[in-house]
Amino acid sequence: MDYHTPAIIRKGLIVVIVSLGCSAQTFGKNPFPLKPAVAVVPLRPTETQLAAGRYVTQYLQKNHYRRVAVNDSLSQQIFRRYIDNLDGSKSHFLSGEVAALRTAYGNRLDNELLEGRSTAGFAIYNQFLRRSREKMRFMKATVDTVRFDFTRPESLDLDRKNDPWPADFRQLRALWRKELKYQWLSMKYSEGSGKSIRTELSKTYANRLRLLSRQKSDDAFQAYMYAVTTSFDPHTSYFSPDEFENFQIDLSRSLEGIGAKLQMESEYTVVNEIIPGGPAFKSNLLKKSDRIIGVGQGAAGEIVDVRGWRINDVVKLIRGSKGTLIRLKIYPASQGGRGPAKVIQLVRDKVNLQEQAARKSFIDVDGRKIGVITIPSFYLDFEAQKLNANNFNSTTRDVARILQDLNSAGVDGVIIDLRDNGGGSLEEAVNVTGLFIPAGPVVQISNSSGGKMVLRDEDKRTMYEGPLAVLVNRYSASASEIFAAAVQDYGRGVIVGEQTFGKGTVQSLVKLSRPFGFLSRQTDLGQLKLTIAKFYRISGGSTQHKGVSPDIAIPSLIDNSSVGEDTYTSSLPWSTISRTFYRPVSDISRDDILHLRQNYHAASLQNKTSREYLRDLGILNRIRKRKVVALSEAAYKAENDELKRIEKRWMIEPDSIRDSSRDFMLNRSAEIVTRLVELKKSRQAGAPPKRTLSVN
Repeated sequence: MDYHTPAIIRKGLIVVIVSLGCSAQTFGKNPFPLKPAVAVVPLRPTETQLAAGRYVTQYLQKNHYRRVAVNDSLSQQIFRRYIDNLDGSKSHFLSGEVAALRTAYGNRLDNELLEGRSTAGFAIYNQFLRRSREKMRFMKATVDTVRFDFTRPESLDLDRKNDPWPADFRQLRALWRKELKYQWLSMKYSEGSGKSIRTELSKTYANRLRLLSRQKSDDAFQAYMYAVTTSFDPHTSYFSPDEFENFQIDLSRSLEGIGAKLQMESEYTVVNEIIPGGPAFKSNLLKKSDRIIGVGQGAAGEIVDVRGWRINDVVKLIRGSKGTLIRLKIYPASQGGRGPAKVIQLVRDKVNLQEQAARKSFIDVDGRKIGVITIPSFYLDFEAQKLNANNFNSTTRDVARILQDLNSAGVDGVIIDLRDNGGGSLEEAVNVTGLFIPAGPVVQISNSSGGKMVLRDEDKRTMYEGPLAVLVNRYSASASEIFAAAVQDYGRGVIVGEQTFGKGTVQSLVKLSRPFGFLSRQTDLGQLKLTIAKFYRISGGSTQHKGVSPDIAIPSLIDNSSVGEDTYTSSLPWSTISRTFYRPVSDISRDDILHLRQNYHAASLQNKTSREYLRDLGILNRIRKRKVVALSEAAYKAENDELKRIEKRWMIEPDSIRDSSRDFMLNRSAEIVTRLVELKKSRQAGAPPKRTLSVN
């Protein structure tokens, strides 16, 4: 949500926006007693950007998986998305301004796309930028003199997507004042806030005003292109040449830093991915979807407020030499985007491939030894594989070796932990599946023309044939979903956890460049990440949008209402194709699943830890679902204390990463596997399964 500075809501990529265009007289006189701003030249597209826009449009029309007609309907969709991206908190535009912009530009965007123009996109952006400056001047002037009464029962609506835009400047100013009051409260209860709140907020707003004055045409073009590309689907994105350089560094994962991919959402720098093997991964302090609001160098360096910064500038601030300390001020995702900030410390380092590798651990439940294989990602050293190196890094190789160890150790069952595994190599997902099944198909891929390809495991050998569970959460995506879906379709194991992310599409990078001319050189216009195909299960359903549903649900503390493919408005729909022929292993039948599910729920009712966990999760979800936040100090503090209590009780600390005793989901999964072991033994003996309960 945007409370202060304009920035694009960019789930999946990275771009900060800030802009405006039409004069104040266009939409009515502003009655605020604000200082007149220095005249600002409106942002205009460059010739290179216009050329890039033409190529983007052509590729979207001809090569995107979703065939979308470029007409007034698409134009209106892009307009709505653009306005929502710019002003998702509805704290910049007035309702009359939005109506006027819709009348002026709502049906023009499709024509401009076909003609290779961005006039409307820049005009809207410029209008937004003008209002953003007005807002920051108001916030700066108010914070220097305001005296808040924190005993009044006021509240601020944090989720305004279904609310109307303010009708006039009086309503807009009242909203800004509430936002300032909320920021004041948040800073008071944040870690590392020993300085004067008034001074710190005043400095923050002054810095943001300076940022707004430095906006470039690239900021407007990126914001507009993001609205265009994500109207086709959320994973299609345009990279400027500078952005693509950072994207390549992310892919190589070789630069020294904290080991995290970042993106922009509204004014915030948001953690999009924790890279296995990096400092953030090893510390367990930074999580996916955490918001970074400040960066400090060393143990005592000033924490610089980075809200509203361009993503490239934040990345440069976070990168640094190996062994150096960095402090990050964050809004934890576990708090649902509300509550005060906390400060964490990380030591920069390179990604350690050994830390990224699959690893094993053991859990003992009722005398049963359960082996756990944690797979942070499906990794493969492509270059070493090409060179036929003897010991190249491969998920399949590592998991096969671990399975040999587990077999030798005589484990009673195995859990494959795919929580937070965002995917990786498709080849590895197929090959790892093959370790648990005889030869057969694993996944289907369908392109936009209806062509279908089936990827198969060709090796008839299996490395492990015993009781198996796959543990997933909302962050398990892409290749993880392919593995889990195949295990489920073959009846090879039980899927436990929660519904996975639902990312079932395939992207390809397209380099955009103008061809050589008689008098000109080839021009780099950036890159387009384009959705070209979809994944389908061997049973015919797609993993897109719906993900993989667990056989036995174990909820996590992730805010599922804000994470997942189904939270994107332009997400490609779930669909089906014909199933491919495969022979189920049928280690687990539907009756087995029903029995395990009933046993688990019955046990949970008598398990003290389960009851406490579900109670706290219910409290956390009720806090997250509240559209409003209290602006009275007593109510704010009470909610903050509750959030801290839940986090302290259930969040795994850095020194307990390898201590499974606090891992609720993993322990419940291990209990389910022990029931599966008993179920199989009872079936082999021809006796009815015992109904057993685990009670703490």
